Amino acid sequence: MAEPDLFDPLSPAFHADPYPFYRHLRETDPVHLSALGLWILTRYEDCITSLRDPRFGRDGFEAILSAQYGEESETGRLPRSMLFRDPPDHTRLRSLVNRAFTPRVIEGTRGQIQGVVDGLLDRVEASGRMDVIADLAYPLPVTVICDMLGVPVGDHEQIKEWSSDIIRSLDAIGIPSDPSIVERGRVGRRGIADYFRALLPERRRRPRADLLSALIAVEEQGDRLTEGELLATCVLLFIAGHETTVNLIGNGLLSLLRHPAEVARLRREPALIGSAVEELLRYDSPVQRTARITNADVEVGGETIPKGAFVVTAIGAANRDPAQFPDPDRLDIARADNRHIAFGFGIHFCLGAPLARVEGQLALGTLLRRAPRLRLADEALEWRESSTLRGLKALPVEL
Repeated sequence: MAEPDLFDPLSPAFHADPYPFYRHLRETDPVHLSALGLWILTRYEDCITSLRDPRFGRDGFEAILSAQYGEESETGRLPRSMLFRDPPDHTRLRSLVNRAFTPRVIEGTRGQIQGVVDGLLDRVEASGRMDVIADLAYPLPVTVICDMLGVPVGDHEQIKEWSSDIIRSLDAIGIPSDPSIVERGRVGRRGIADYFRALLPERRRRPRADLLSALIAVEEQGDRLTEGELLATCVLLFIAGHETTVNLIGNGLLSLLRHPAEVARLRREPALIGSAVEELLRYDSPVQRTARITNADVEVGGETIPKGAFVVTAIGAANRDPAQFPDPDRLDIARADNRHIAFGFGIHFCLGAPLARVEGQLALGTLLRRAPRLRLADEALEWRESSTLRGLKALPVEL
């Protein structure tokens, strides 16, 4: 009987706790060709190489995405976002979007984000209980990005549903999946694109102080985003700014509550919230894997990965590599030199990372401050069935 594959992202045991699987791979077969035909990288340095070496590209996903979501000529919808492009196309798009999505814009949202956090906690405080996922982690990021893009409050729920469906369909890239998940992702992508397509004429006539108006206005050396690129960017902003934050808050709070000494330390020293969020991102990464396709033969760790190979960068494994992080399975909210890759690395570093960091700091910091007796209401927790995104279905707590 054949031995089970060391990388089994569809198994319930992997969803519940992938880190023993990563450790075994890293120690026994760090450049692993899986039974699914995927090359799995689990060492920090190898993962960094795959994220910054131009021989590991994203353009090769065009055929995979077309097979999954349908040819653009058939859908007539929108081009691939910068997430699935290589230079020079990626360079041009990222440069234009960065002109609107600046650090100043993100920093300017702190007051707004604090208000959203306080409002969400106000709703549940009197009950003495809450589901951190449903009551805080999910509504916070979608409310913030909707507000930034000028989406009316009444439309937030529909946008959240479309966004969630798109994100869940990402798991199907390179791994056999339920066709209904892929179809919901396709519908969600079109739904968000059509929604913002309908908003564009009014924003062009009457620009507002919002991110959508800023994206319409961005220009560099006579170059602007086309309508298709603008719509694809709106879809990307929800992907980049939504689920990562949900899982950062949920996974992060669970990690803290299971390490009461670290919670006590953070309460004594609230200024540690910045480094605490970085450690929580490393310790139980919201995004567990990303992928590239080689455009040349590449030697990694003594193995030759052939041109055209599908390469999985196991972010969760890299962030627990003892060669990079001393005592990696220990949570240390003041960890120094914490160069984790929870948001990726290189040219495709997550566009929504600065926003997710601010949301995570304010959500976790405020919750700990307002609920001094905060504790888990149930130890029997369920993880979502995803190998790309690591997140809880629910996180019930007593306040």
